[in-house]
Amino acid sequence: MGSAENREAARALMAQIDDAQADRLLRGAVDLHVHSGPSTMPRQVDHFQAVEEAAAAGMRGILFKDHHYSVAPFIPLMERVLGHLNVAMYGGLVLNNSTGGFNPFVVDAQLKQGAKLIWMPTAQAANHIRSSHRKQRLASNVQLRPSPGLTVVDPYGEILDEVKQILDSIAEFDAILSSGHLHVWEIWKLFTEAKKRGVKRLLVNHPMYGLHFTYEDIKEMAEFGALIEQSACLYIDSRFNVFSPEELREHILAAGVAHSSIGSDLGQVDNPTPVEGLRQAIKLCLALGFSEDDVRMMVRDNPARLVGLDVE
Repeated sequence: MGSAENREAARALMAQIDDAQADRLLRGAVDLHVHSGPSTMPRQVDHFQAVEEAAAAGMRGILFKDHHYSVAPFIPLMERVLGHLNVAMYGGLVLNNSTGGFNPFVVDAQLKQGAKLIWMPTAQAANHIRSSHRKQRLASNVQLRPSPGLTVVDPYGEILDEVKQILDSIAEFDAILSSGHLHVWEIWKLFTEAKKRGVKRLLVNHPMYGLHFTYEDIKEMAEFGALIEQSACLYIDSRFNVFSPEELREHILAAGVAHSSIGSDLGQVDNPTPVEGLRQAIKLCLALGFSEDDVRMMVRDNPARLVGLDVE
């Protein structure tokens, strides 16, 4: 089924769900995948607007992700201006070449400035570059200076020493480690090493999109202790849609609701806003047969626990 058919199917299912029910479940939600601006790519909302829209929807928190800089140092300034909205704000660092790559000194400094999450390389990961051939997966609409592909392993398949130092820093600050856009084989190697070094918070983003996961990989990774995040933009009425509604259900059930979360992965132009995208994902999940408790767990409780927020 192509993207147009997927979007049509998603719209038909979402129409079955009352807006008020979705809005009720959106209250208290935590979105760990917000691509607001400024950025090297056009964005529909800036960081301030993203917080304001989240507050209007009654959301509890959002985490900003940019592929080429860290929002973490700006969070104290945003809290001074927007703190009265009572939306928890978080930032983190993506380890692309544009931010220093596997540089333990940069990671240490960012963690000391409050970075909550460290993503492995995304747009400049070797797997991303390979998987973006003919723009089939993980393609980017911005042309930066050509970058060598990054991998966490040496030619013998062992985790690089500098990556081990980074894992030690993540463990020290009890921050979150995300798989970024690494290949599933690299992720297994990385997460195994991370757990040995005391990293407790593990996150996999869109495992079936460009990371070459199988359903068995998702199941085993969830059992290993990682939270499996599905990106709303890949399933809803979005120009990034590549999966059918039925595939969303399958992807969630592969990990199990107890080990799943949903992030919007939105903020791009000509797409739903992060808040609207999460709302659509909630409606789609309900239409697919997930209960209200299931949805709350995926959009509220599980992401809240990952960032260290208390859950009622």
